[in-house]
Amino acid sequence: MPMSETEELPRALRGLAELTVTACHHWTDRTFSFTCERPQGFRFRSGEFAMIGLRDGDKPLLRAYSIASPNWAEELEFYSIKVPDGPLTSRLQHLKVGDSIYMRPKPVGTLVHDALLPGKRLILFSTGTGIAPFASTIRDPETYEKFDEVILTQTCRELHELDFGHHLVAQIREDELLSELVGDKLRFIATTTREESPQMGRMTDWLRDGRFAEATGAALDAETDRVMICGSMAMLQDHKAICEAAGMVEGSNSEPGAFVIEKAFVD
Repeated sequence: MPMSETEELPRALRGLAELTVTACHHWTDRTFSFTCERPQGFRFRSGEFAMIGLRDGDKPLLRAYSIASPNWAEELEFYSIKVPDGPLTSRLQHLKVGDSIYMRPKPVGTLVHDALLPGKRLILFSTGTGIAPFASTIRDPETYEKFDEVILTQTCRELHELDFGHHLVAQIREDELLSELVGDKLRFIATTTREESPQMGRMTDWLRDGRFAEATGAALDAETDRVMICGSMAMLQDHKAICEAAGMVEGSNSEPGAFVIEKAFVD
């Protein structure tokens, strides 16, 4: 709970925003999401992450979490994996409505429009909770002003691990304003690697064997495609190699390119 007015905040916690949790949802036994109040005046670009966490005595225990909510939302949403022995997630997964988290109000990240050159097709490659920053991107009007087509992909081991993504896309389709803005520009390709499903396999395999081109209408094109990648370190490296083989140059906030990756992880 938020501290009382009479409690003196420890030095290590000063400068952090204390936020009240407003909702929690457990998607699987390994993933959950939660929303919390948004600090007044807090601004971020879609795709950025913030350092959030819990109080650990007189110190904060913080990790990098992508902000899953769109930049126009009144609340902040985060999507997380549950790590049984993780220093933070082992505690964070037990959050309840009314609990408090701490946040460093200085969002950063490379999965932003500013780090990409102009293009026609935006492709968002994710695995597991790597979909979190793209939950923000695909609900940002700027995304559809900049690109003619947006392709979101997510690969998980089992079907139920794709529920967050399916729910997210369904919400966009059902929202009167967003659905009109997005139209038919957004596509969601969800695949599994372990449980049998209509679409199997890692997206790297799809890119190499032609399934991606068949499903989307075209192979990766360095001239017109722009790519964002978020997942494990191995996944990042594999997708980066494929992008570079296609002639793409990695971008950054200071020097935009054809693809960007995120290197921030939790636990």
